[in-house]
Amino acid sequence: MTHDHDLVLRPTAAQTEAALNPPPGRTGGDLVVETLAGLGATTVFGLPGQHALGMFDALRRSDLGYVGLRVENNAAFAADAYGRITGEAAPLLLSTGPGALTSLAALQEAAAASAPVLAIGSQVPTAGLGGGRHGYLHELPDQAASFRGVVKSVHPVRTPSQIPSAIAAAWKSALTVPHGPVWVEIPQDVLAARTLLPVVTGVDATPDELPPRPELTAVAADLLSRAERPAIIAGGGVVRADASKKLRQLAERLDAPVVTTFGGKGAFPWEHPLSLQSWLEDRHTTDFLEDADVLLVVGSGLGELSSNYHTFRPRGRVIQIEADLGKLESNHPALGIHADAFLALQALLETVRERDDPTAPERVRALLDRVRARIAAQELTLEQQVLASVRRALPAACPSFWDMTILAYWAWSAFDAKGPNTMHSAQGAGGLGYAFPAALGAAVADPTRPVLAVSGDGGALYSVAELATARQYGLDVTWLIVDDGGYGILREYMTDAFGRATGTELTRPDYAALAESFGVPGVRTTPETLADDLAKALATPGPSVVVLPAVLRMFAPTHRG
Repeated sequence: MTHDHDLVLRPTAAQTEAALNPPPGRTGGDLVVETLAGLGATTVFGLPGQHALGMFDALRRSDLGYVGLRVENNAAFAADAYGRITGEAAPLLLSTGPGALTSLAALQEAAAASAPVLAIGSQVPTAGLGGGRHGYLHELPDQAASFRGVVKSVHPVRTPSQIPSAIAAAWKSALTVPHGPVWVEIPQDVLAARTLLPVVTGVDATPDELPPRPELTAVAADLLSRAERPAIIAGGGVVRADASKKLRQLAERLDAPVVTTFGGKGAFPWEHPLSLQSWLEDRHTTDFLEDADVLLVVGSGLGELSSNYHTFRPRGRVIQIEADLGKLESNHPALGIHADAFLALQALLETVRERDDPTAPERVRALLDRVRARIAAQELTLEQQVLASVRRALPAACPSFWDMTILAYWAWSAFDAKGPNTMHSAQGAGGLGYAFPAALGAAVADPTRPVLAVSGDGGALYSVAELATARQYGLDVTWLIVDDGGYGILREYMTDAFGRATGTELTRPDYAALAESFGVPGVRTTPETLADDLAKALATPGPSVVVLPAVLRMFAPTHRG
């Protein structure tokens, strides 16, 4: 018989010596950075603050790389993108009170998009905890309460010896599907306290797997095999699970048309004969999906944007594969399979029978022709020209990050991402200011290729401070700013709803000159020269800004009847 205690790893003589004689001068902050390194982290993002200085002092004694941004929310956006690109938990070091709270909007986006961010914030000294009003700088009665409704899990620390286990538990939580942001909180005096604990070396935080229940995949495979008009909606869960190849194999075996959600861009090849592309905000696509007798939804909760603003009413059987338990059947009755998309698709491939439907590509072509005809009737040549220029300028393998702006709304439906995990936007939570700091995080994650950020002038004003970050670290990000003099989409919404817009117009700087003042090349372009100017900026190493003065319009919605 084998007992658990027989499996304990015995330390080597060198490890024993190092444990008995740890380096002098170490603190709780060293336990933080040692644990991160032991978990496999190589880079951290953040912003120093008074109560967090113990962590930042320890950074100089570690091999971890540090990327410091100018605003905590932007640092969290950068960590979000780093997590999306690498699939690793991105450490984010923050200070107390205002510093911590400033990150909340970005952490909400990470939660909505299932991006693994490991946020480690400081706290006032332990003497100031417990809800009393002690008068410490940055003091809150219950700082962690502000995060509990946003992040996946909260991990408070009160003594130095709790640090490694708390961070390991948070790391595991962030990387167990569905991925998400987590919050670790450590008081100032715990971070600054001298410690005689040995150097943290062995840390195990292997994420839990989430396989499907076999009786559910058996039923799903039978339904799909016998379907007359199957269709597939592929969401962001397919991209996060690296399951795009499995999805394509299943779609081809079933001859099932596939539409990708805005979070699932690139999960299925854009020009594939079975690709419905991403035209979810189109009634023709909604009707097509409603007509499916078996609809397989993979990695999507069919929320507002993925259901044409909740006008989607499926008439057939729905099979929903989703790692987030709260999203199962949250919008439509379904055969709900709580599982990682990769493992569930693999299980279906092992049991589903092949279908042959020569009409499927023809039905897909007919649908896309109807979509194109609807858009063509609206005289939106400028918008289509601008989006085509961006696609022409951006190398196929390079990632792009899009703010909440009219060109991004076009891109959700009409942009060919050229592959999974290459197009990202703030469509999860919908906050402004995402694109540029996120693109900086992506450039840190993979410095071998340029990154594109796309913002409107309203969103750009949230992020201009990070031009200093881009310049300081020489990050290869080209920032396209579409300048229409205000919050363009809100101007359009308000004019449509109320006859006129209020509070949408902005006095803005000369963005090209502003970039130059940071030492970042800036150029003004036109719709006719955009493709060339953008391609040149992307081909030139380092940060750059391309400004396009233009007023763009959205295509007409179809969800209002």
